[in-house]
Amino acid sequence: MQSLSFPTGRLDRIAMGLSGLCVVHCVATAALLGLVASAGALGNPLIHEVGLTLAMVIGAYALGRGLMEHGFLMPAGIGSLGLGVMAGALSLPEGGHEAVYTIIGVTIVALGHRLNFIAAHHDF
Repeated sequence: MQSLSFPTGRLDRIAMGLSGLCVVHCVATAALLGLVASAGALGNPLIHEVGLTLAMVIGAYALGRGLMEHGFLMPAGIGSLGLGVMAGALSLPEGGHEAVYTIIGVTIVALGHRLNFIAAHHDF
């Protein structure tokens, strides 16, 4: 049986895409809830928790794998800061400022993945 292996660059792109989807989800949910009260299914806490947890797992794996491959600490450090902000957002009550902290966290993580991608594909 052959193991499933993704190149680090692909994992970073997947993680950046998930970060982008998370931002779109947060912004769209806030806009739709402001316009139509029946759009509450998009704001379901389970979607937030599962999606954020999945993004954090893939993000941590991609950042760690990149660190092992290219040896640069900065991408993983910046990405870890963003993962921490995302984890903190999970602990906040729904309807408060969790969307703002989530967007800040995924933006920082996306920056970490971008730096990880650059470090993996450039000779220094």
